[in-house]
Amino acid sequence: MLRLETILCTFSVLSVAARADFKARNCSEVREACVGKGFSFTQVPHLEIPGEHLRICPQGNTCCTLEMEDKFGQQSKQDFENLVDEMSHELRTTFVSRHKRFDEFFLELLENTERSLNEMFVRTYGKPYMQNSEVFENLFAELKRYYTGGNVNLEEMLNDFWSRLLERMFTLLNSQYVITEDYLECISKYTDQLKPFGDVPRKLKAQVTRAFIAARTFVQGLSVGREVAQRVSKVSSTPACIRALTKMLYCTFCRGMPAVKPCKNYCLNVMKGCLANQADLDPEWNQYIDAMLLVAQRLEGPFNIESVMEPIDVKISEAIMNMQDNSAQVSYRVFQGCGQPKPAGITRSARGVSDVFNARFRPYSPEERPTTAAGTSLDRLRIVWSTMQHSVVDIKEKLKLSKKFWSNLPEAMCVEDRVTAGNASDEDCWNGHTKGRYFPEVQKDGLTNQVNNPEVSVDITRPDTFIRQQIMALRVMTNKLKNAYNGNDIYFQDSSDEGSGSGSGSGCTEVCPTYMDGADATEIPVVKADRSGPVGDSASLYAPSVALPAMLALSALALHRQWR
Repeated sequence: MLRLETILCTFSVLSVAARADFKARNCSEVREACVGKGFSFTQVPHLEIPGEHLRICPQGNTCCTLEMEDKFGQQSKQDFENLVDEMSHELRTTFVSRHKRFDEFFLELLENTERSLNEMFVRTYGKPYMQNSEVFENLFAELKRYYTGGNVNLEEMLNDFWSRLLERMFTLLNSQYVITEDYLECISKYTDQLKPFGDVPRKLKAQVTRAFIAARTFVQGLSVGREVAQRVSKVSSTPACIRALTKMLYCTFCRGMPAVKPCKNYCLNVMKGCLANQADLDPEWNQYIDAMLLVAQRLEGPFNIESVMEPIDVKISEAIMNMQDNSAQVSYRVFQGCGQPKPAGITRSARGVSDVFNARFRPYSPEERPTTAAGTSLDRLRIVWSTMQHSVVDIKEKLKLSKKFWSNLPEAMCVEDRVTAGNASDEDCWNGHTKGRYFPEVQKDGLTNQVNNPEVSVDITRPDTFIRQQIMALRVMTNKLKNAYNGNDIYFQDSSDEGSGSGSGSGCTEVCPTYMDGADATEIPVVKADRSGPVGDSASLYAPSVALPAMLALSALALHRQWR
């Protein structure tokens, strides 16, 4: 009995001591911290209370009510989403601004090129050109539509345009004959053999095609990067993540030490668990960045737009002179293959070939250009190109910095000035239970590596379907970028298209050869348009490929002859 009384007495003394210690600890610092954070709780305890009601934070003596813990949970979710948004802001704005800048520069480059050619042809051919300038306007409209991702087969568009012009040109050159539609069909069979522009189209074709392919794919790549960055940065927090965030960010309030920051390794485990799916985006993101950098090389190398656009007048001159020199031979070879057409009336036949076009276009010399209208336009073209080149260099540097962004995100977030207390071994930090060192090992990146995450319960068997969609978008874009780097045309589906369609281009399935400027340049294989049906072995089935400048020259020549 005496022993029982002694035990009861001792227990009573300990209880009184505990109550005295309990009453001595107040929550004034917590109240001040809550006001500083903008919380408007109906009641914050003045003194610690028992914490059996808490569902996330430790259930010892606490300064938190259930209402406070619930609001801390809501605020943790908001804080996390805001932090991800802040950390990805520069990445997102980089893609938005660089996409806009490159797109504007390239479209301005196209407009200035068209303006320069227009001024040149007005000076050279005058009224006949001005009355038919829509021929060129339509061509540039199609090139613009191709660049902006429209369902335009670049090869077929250029080939068809060339075939129509050749047929029209032949009619003008042989106005003393009646040229029927059937005869024009026959002419198209011999296009590859005729080569009215000599070797100019072959040399320019690779440059023109690859320059437009590279530019279009590059701007599409920037668009995809922009969309993926914007979508992935809008995180969707799981309940398990929100619990872990609440415990890390606000349970210090409940423990009466709101100024204590989380330990760094503790923060890393929480963030790696919450951002596990985002980290899985990183491998595909890095491959996408590498492919973008490859295509950027094309925009700077021998197939850049400047090498195609700036000397376009000289190339047109060469093409026109070739056509002049070969016109009689072209007609003779067509007559051999398709037969002699019927003579026209005396009015038409009286106009000989020599009367159709007897002027030779002379290219401007560098000394003449600054004082001419075309020179002024060319100066504008050079200014736009120079600005665009600087833009490409800037984009490349920004792309390099964005590699490994998603896997590095937890490390970037868990820094002293944002979330953590600083050094990973610091003992004056919150470890999820009390102030002290955090001992668990930091988990690796990605979903499958979170199976033993001590802070966040992650279901590794259920990947985030939204993130997987972004991974697939990057994978598709990376494949298109690699094709573009190899000189292959690519297909971007129009919103009006319902079928899968087929891409234009070389048909290369693996790595295609690199094409260099000069006599040794190798022509890109093409998907050709069948216009005539089966013919004999000696004739080609298809219309030829032709570079843009050569086509422009032929069109101008045809127009000039028509109104002589």
